[in-house]
Amino acid sequence: MDLPFLSKWRKRRETATAVAVFPDSDSDSDSDSDSDSDSGGDADGGAGRGGYAALLGECELLRSLASRAGVRLDHTPASLEALDQLVPRWRDDEEMLPWLGNDAGLYLGTVVVRTVPGAGWRILPEGRPVVRLASGREVDVVLEGRTWAMTGSPELFQVYAGIAEA
Repeated sequence: MDLPFLSKWRKRRETATAVAVFPDSDSDSDSDSDSDSDSGGDADGGAGRGGYAALLGECELLRSLASRAGVRLDHTPASLEALDQLVPRWRDDEEMLPWLGNDAGLYLGTVVVRTVPGAGWRILPEGRPVVRLASGREVDVVLEGRTWAMTGSPELFQVYAGIAEA
């Protein structure tokens, strides 16, 4: 039975609005062998140490979509270019858009942290992850990813190039 008001109600309440990661001091001491390269040496709360950088870089939905399209996500700027070339069929699915946007932003941030010297993850007090550059500038990569997922502009590689240039 189709009840239009019910499906509209569900969509309003099930839409993702943010990604929150709340680090605790106990897990900051957990580390893996490549934690320093993933984190960029972030000293602001341990967001990039240990498993946080790996967790932020998982991006399961994006990886699944890319895999089905034959795109390999290898944490390089070239993989961002490949994502920009995908046909945006996900824009028809309003429920998937915010989740895919989160994943795209987190993947963009992971590429930046791994390839731009001095870049690292920082978790803001409200739990939002941002990438902090050596210059001190903070980039809200999740917002950039959501914009890309919804409109396709700016392209992920363009955002990366602007960040890497700074």
